[in-house]
Amino acid sequence: MGVEELRMKTEDQLKTDLANLKKEAFNLRFQQANGQLENTARVRTVRRDIARIMTFLGQKSAVAAPKPAAEAKAAPKAKVKKAAKAKAEPKAKKPKAETPKAKKAAAKKTAKAKA
Repeated sequence: MGVEELRMKTEDQLKTDLANLKKEAFNLRFQQANGQLENTARVRTVRRDIARIMTFLGQKSAVAAPKPAAEAKAAPKAKVKKAAKAKAEPKAKKPKAETPKAKKAAAKKTAKAKA
């Protein structure tokens, strides 16, 4: 599948091609596992075609839907609030009896005491 051919297709056509290629990749993996795959190079080309189509879909969706300016300005404010919250509430440490190492050590001590 050539780059020029992909540029001419719409998003819906690219999505259908992607679905078909994913089905083909699944069938090829199945054939390979059973030892029935004759053209092993086809796996590589299908994988690369899938990646190529996904790249084009990402580019087309990024061009079609740019971020609004209001969302871009709101994001840094949210980060500041989270950082302030983290400073106000320090993490509570687990008591030593609850850590896995402490539990193992306590179990060994009780086993030795019983023996």
